[in-house]
Amino acid sequence: MTLTRRRFLTLAGATCAATRLTAGMPVAVWRGTALGAGAKVVLSGMSEDEATPIFRAIEAELSRIEGLFSLYRADSALSRLNRDGVFRAPDPDMLALLSLAREMYLATEGAFDPTVQPLFDVHAKAAAVGRAAWPNEIAAAQGLVGFHRVTMDENSVRLGRSGMALTLNGIAQGYATDSLSGLMRRQGLRDVMVNAGEIRAMGRLNGQGWPVRLPSGRSLTLTDRAVATSDAAGTLISASLGVGHIFAPNGRTGLRAGPISALHDSAAVADAASTAAVVLPDDRLHLLGKVGVDLLRV
Repeated sequence: MTLTRRRFLTLAGATCAATRLTAGMPVAVWRGTALGAGAKVVLSGMSEDEATPIFRAIEAELSRIEGLFSLYRADSALSRLNRDGVFRAPDPDMLALLSLAREMYLATEGAFDPTVQPLFDVHAKAAAVGRAAWPNEIAAAQGLVGFHRVTMDENSVRLGRSGMALTLNGIAQGYATDSLSGLMRRQGLRDVMVNAGEIRAMGRLNGQGWPVRLPSGRSLTLTDRAVATSDAAGTLISASLGVGHIFAPNGRTGLRAGPISALHDSAAVADAASTAAVVLPDDRLHLLGKVGVDLLRV
């Protein structure tokens, strides 16, 4: 499960070479941040002036999403849930994302599990004082992991044990990408590339798919498809100790080495799947195919 404060796809410098102009075909580009990662939206067939009100709508939507899912903001819904163990009258989008997280938790047999935040915390605190986490600290944190202990309905979201905490960094940036894509559709736009930490391509650029370069250097051409990438070594809590940002919920060591990318119609599903793929052994990767995910190991 990834807990990086900036998604690997952005940190590794993945880019979309889709900002060029061609004769008679303007391209408007918005740049900003989303959940701690660099973000970009490219609108084909629209000038920068024409896109100004759309850019404002993008910024308003991202601000709303930050207010729900950010681990940076003490007043976000997620931070309040982690602090209090319960969050009442949750926003429908919070329930939707947690419901999707549960679906991916079940589909991956627990490999994708947002409740691994205590594992991140114990390793980060130890690294901050220059040591590895002690076995008893890890065991205590491990006892707080298990998404099956999270209950939710329209009245509240509850964490089943004191000390539990969620991270949605392995799915929320994909969800933000999907949300912006939906916003673009409602604006009547069809040829758009959205990158809010994960990439989703809609329609075409200059009559062709959108070119995307992955961290591995591999190039793709996407049309109405999303891609997300995770790497156990993409972000390190402690480089000297070799502690990465991805943890197996079941405590398994020996995570997959190198980047792995997931393709799906939904950026949120691709986001969660790429995270799970780092944790899953080879003989369980077929679980992701059952939810329509295609994997790229290079």
